[in-house]
Amino acid sequence: MINNSKIKKANRYKRHNRIRAKIKGSQATPRLCVFRSNSYIYSQLIDDGSHSVLMAVSEKNIDSQGIVGKIKRAYEVGKRLAILANEIKIKRVVFDKGGYKYHGRVKALADGAREGGLVF
Repeated sequence: MINNSKIKKANRYKRHNRIRAKIKGSQATPRLCVFRSNSYIYSQLIDDGSHSVLMAVSEKNIDSQGIVGKIKRAYEVGKRLAILANEIKIKRVVFDKGGYKYHGRVKALADGAREGGLVF
């Protein structure tokens, strides 16, 4: 019997590696990386030159008690990430969707980041 979840995960890693071969983040324009689990969504700003995470925001560390729905919470994560990025003088980023389709929670996070002032 074939385990479909392992195949899906392997295919996502292939897509993510293909994307990562084409985009790089720097100190001036870091890579906005998205990870989506069944429960939460996580985002990081990564400087690939120094191999360091500049900041990370997830649903776990924002106050999302009154927000109902995963898409609305993902939007708030993107908005919060943009606010924190503006505090450390980051305006431009490179978006890395992590091998996921650009719809639903990933798109909502990107829209929230754009609303907060990030350009990509």
